[in-house]
Amino acid sequence: MNLPSSSVKKLIPALALGALLTSCAVAPSAPERQANAQADRIGASYRPSGHKPALPALTAGSSQADFVRFAVLNHPQVEAAYYEWRASVAAIAPARALPDPQFTFQADVTDTLMSFMPGLMFDLMTPGKRSAMAREAAASSGVYYRDFVSAVLAAAADARKAWIELAFVDESARLGEAAGASLEESVALADTDYVTGRGMSTLEARLRLENEIAKTRTELASLGDRLAAARTRFKSALGLLPGDPDPVWPQATLVSTELPGEDELWRRAQAANPELGRMRAMVEMSVASVEVARKAGTPDFSLGAMVDLKASPLMLRPTATVTLPVWREKIAANISAATARNRAAGARVSAEQLSVAAELAQMLYMVRESERMIAYIDGTALPNLDRIVASVEAGYQTGMSGPAMIPEARLMALNMRRERIAALRDREIAATDLMLMTADIVPPGDPLPADASTAP
Repeated sequence: MNLPSSSVKKLIPALALGALLTSCAVAPSAPERQANAQADRIGASYRPSGHKPALPALTAGSSQADFVRFAVLNHPQVEAAYYEWRASVAAIAPARALPDPQFTFQADVTDTLMSFMPGLMFDLMTPGKRSAMAREAAASSGVYYRDFVSAVLAAAADARKAWIELAFVDESARLGEAAGASLEESVALADTDYVTGRGMSTLEARLRLENEIAKTRTELASLGDRLAAARTRFKSALGLLPGDPDPVWPQATLVSTELPGEDELWRRAQAANPELGRMRAMVEMSVASVEVARKAGTPDFSLGAMVDLKASPLMLRPTATVTLPVWREKIAANISAATARNRAAGARVSAEQLSVAAELAQMLYMVRESERMIAYIDGTALPNLDRIVASVEAGYQTGMSGPAMIPEARLMALNMRRERIAALRDREIAATDLMLMTADIVPPGDPLPADASTAP
């Protein structure tokens, strides 16, 4: 096509502009806007301006919530999941964008340069296909968001369990030291009786006391090793590397965490369970994938133009291509595969609901079993043992019993208190798992939105 030079100069930008207008720019969809808004909202508290915020100042008297908040903000596993999610949100816009224009070049050469034709090509997709691809990318970002939520909750649960273990070991060590002191006192009493000849079998009693002392010292040594392991675990749960300075170790006492009723726990688990949320997000992604597969039957276009700068007058060569999606069997297979993935994702949601129900029942059983044991110890065992200790001590003072019975009674009471703290530890670990299942383990103010149970 030979055109006057002035006409060509006017036609080339018009063609490029027409190609861009023909593309029918796709505006951000509601899921994309929601994903971006949610990412900005969470990022403002979790990583403001892309940097780690000031971490809570921890002291020995800091609450469990302060240590959990420190772990959530500092743990690299949470940070990795956060940036994976941000990357998936950023990938939504490119999914709905047109491919980059292509600069083309063609020349005819014999003995000399006969023609020299630069040009531009635009690959065009229909707005419906690009919208479907954007919705698929937005649904995929929902899966990454659920991964981030799971990482936050897992970090909080690990920190809470490590805190519980530290408190348990500290309390067990205090009880062990009290048992050792009681045994040492009993040895002194036995020695006094042996010297004064007050008892006939006090040497045998003293040997039993020495065995108990040796056993208690062994248990205390084991608790020392357990304390070192618990501190290492606690430091890791806070997201601190082995070479980092040790944190301030908490000085805490285990107490029972109040839990809602079974019906409320089940309702919360269905609404906010992290794994259920991830499965539902995968269902949304599979639905969007089906729509993308259905759009495969829509043709794509390419438009462009080349100008022969050697011709006189200038010659314009418009070009256009269109894809021909004639392989209907391939398209039908892609749609069938996407539909099957959608059904599989839906089935996984149902399977996860069954798993959550079973785990909820198991955790509730463990909580109730521990509560019954604690109630028995507090209401029956310890009061009775305290009365026995008082009776034995009174009998010794009046000369009606020997010193050997005193350490036995005291050790029974101390061992019962050890059983109580162990039952409380088991109860709190089960309660932590229940809180994890219901996404109720992150303290208020942490970088997890109030609508954590809803995928973006």
